[in-house]
Amino acid sequence: MFPRVPDYHKPNKPLVPNGLGVTYVLASVTYLFFLHWLKSAGEASTNVSPALTLAACILFGGFMGLLDDWMDLRWRYKSLFPLMAAIPLISLATRLGLRTSITIPIFGAVDFGVYYYFVVIPLIVTVTTNTVNQLGGLNGLETICPAIIMMGMMAISGSNAILLYVPLITLLLLASLNFQGRIFIGNTGSFALGMTLAAFAIISDMKSTLLISLSLYVFNSSVILLNHFFFKTKASVSFDGEKLFSDHVRSMITLVTYHHPLTERRVVVVISLLVAASTSAALMFQWLLL
Repeated sequence: MFPRVPDYHKPNKPLVPNGLGVTYVLASVTYLFFLHWLKSAGEASTNVSPALTLAACILFGGFMGLLDDWMDLRWRYKSLFPLMAAIPLISLATRLGLRTSITIPIFGAVDFGVYYYFVVIPLIVTVTTNTVNQLGGLNGLETICPAIIMMGMMAISGSNAILLYVPLITLLLLASLNFQGRIFIGNTGSFALGMTLAAFAIISDMKSTLLISLSLYVFNSSVILLNHFFFKTKASVSFDGEKLFSDHVRSMITLVTYHHPLTERRVVVVISLLVAASTSAALMFQWLLL
């Protein structure tokens, strides 16, 4: 049913089903539509709701990833796609009167006023979606790390945590299969996951938590882009049949394996622990504000 692609970090490069991220999109959107129906049943109003807004964002993220899997879009084009997905979030934020300030470590609370809706929200969506998509390529990496951040945000989101019950369960199932090297979620999954994190952070007013949790992702993307624009080089990792290694530092993966060969699973575990550390720091920062 799903197209198969080679797993380049396994002996003999076995073919693995790709694009299983579509199951995350379908399960999450179905669940969120059901939540929206439960809330609006018997009501005449058809105003946007957090569940409906999150569903629209996940759908757009999944479509964007599916289009990329199909057409192999250049980064200059797909990096701007998330801007369109910010529209339902802007609509929700303006109708609910969400807080327009962001608490930034050291600087404190910064109020962006009306610019929050038309500049900050699109920026959060674009940066989150693209950075999450860029940290991948190893079995389990593109599913385990977003799951860690998702669980962290759920822990302090109060009643909004219900929005992520089914998405998280679905993601954990996919992460288990992905870590074992049995499936790939493809760009369909990674873009949908990035959109989920961005949209949920805005809906639940946890922008600071998301910002700190994503610090490793932002670092990875910054290193990749700096090498691309200034040195015209790309990150690559070598595989000797058992371990991964690199002779340069052009991404998070190459940093971990720089002159230090590790198995694929160990690389994924190391990076996942770093994401867990940044997420824990985000939770501590949030609790200090309460």
